[in-house]
Amino acid sequence: MSIDIVLEDPRWATCDLERLAQDAEAATCACLDLNPDQCESSLLACDDARIAGLNAQFRGKPTPTNVLSWPSEDLSTTSAGAQPHRPHPDPHGDIVLGDMAISYDTCAREASEVGKSMADHVTHLVVHGLLHLLGYDHIRDPDATLMEQLEVTILGSMGLDDPYREKHGA
Repeated sequence: MSIDIVLEDPRWATCDLERLAQDAEAATCACLDLNPDQCESSLLACDDARIAGLNAQFRGKPTPTNVLSWPSEDLSTTSAGAQPHRPHPDPHGDIVLGDMAISYDTCAREASEVGKSMADHVTHLVVHGLLHLLGYDHIRDPDATLMEQLEVTILGSMGLDDPYREKHGA
């Protein structure tokens, strides 16, 4: 398993982002029965200004966000609530998932607002980003339900709380 991390904002060095991202990728692969030794992705660890520029460029939304994802291939399905297509290894045996970017400023603010540790929130957002790379989305309600349930399962396997607890009324 390989997750290539580019630390563009030095504040990320205080978070042990490499370990958090590797753990998130390993748990996500385990939950989806993917061989983690085959999976590759990259993560740009940046700030709000950089992610706002990327959000404007790729989504037409000139505001900061917590995490962005660019899948290597479109694995989504047209059926609402259906499992995305499974990724397949390339001729070299690698499953190149794609690229992500994560903003320190937004992550720190959100973690503080909900009373979570930065590590737990970042882990959740890396799992969330990886699921986007794997074809999951939350635009349609059935897809959001599927993605959120999977996030809860993956995070639970890591010993982390349900990030949607209040939304789900628990």
